[in-house]
Amino acid sequence: MALYSYVKEQYSQKRKIIQYSSYASLTLGCLLLFWSFYPVISFEIYSRIFISQQLNSPVPRSQIASSLEQASSVLGSYNTYSNNLRDITQVSLWFPTKPQTDKPININVKEYTLSIPKLNIKDARVLVGGEDLKKSLVHYLPESLPGEYGNVAIFGHSTLPQLYDPKNYTTIFTYLPSMEKGDKVYVKVGEDEFEYETFDIFVVDPDEISVLEQTTDASYLTLITCVPPGTYWKRLVVRAKLTKLPSDP
Repeated sequence: MALYSYVKEQYSQKRKIIQYSSYASLTLGCLLLFWSFYPVISFEIYSRIFISQQLNSPVPRSQIASSLEQASSVLGSYNTYSNNLRDITQVSLWFPTKPQTDKPININVKEYTLSIPKLNIKDARVLVGGEDLKKSLVHYLPESLPGEYGNVAIFGHSTLPQLYDPKNYTTIFTYLPSMEKGDKVYVKVGEDEFEYETFDIFVVDPDEISVLEQTTDASYLTLITCVPPGTYWKRLVVRAKLTKLPSDP
């Protein structure tokens, strides 16, 4: 006859519920983490394979070191963990070494519209020399207008793809990284509509301000947003060239 006998303890219904709830919470937490970080990770992989990470002729480091030091003292560094870059919807924080307050705006046109069929963006408002990306796209450092010789740099905010809304200016350029060579961009100034065609896409650091420089050989459109999605670490640049004037058939 056995001296001892062991009987397996039967969990109560309440304890089972708590146990299963813990497993469910852990699983849900993991899914939420994946949901949040997947766009960032996938963009990093995609950009390193398909998108250029450097300019053909970037601004020499020696020319921007002093201005970067001054900007960092006020705005914070570009480090991911900097807590000073609080409101990235203000365009002055995107390229702090090239503020548009340096020179007056000498363009009579105050705003126009931009459409990108591939991104389902239609007649988005572009404010010339604007500052608040929550209200519109912004034509930064305006020196020329669409259709004229020069470089029109347009900033647009982006966020995680899960929050994308083509009619919301805080998310409007979220899918700009999906643009490809040959994609069309349309700009309407008054009654005149200009057609541009994408020819280049690349990623730069916020100190590489050569993407904002003017040109005199043709009419260019430069679309810029922050990447990876939901961050402000780098700048995605999409370059397009004028291919059709309003008078063309």
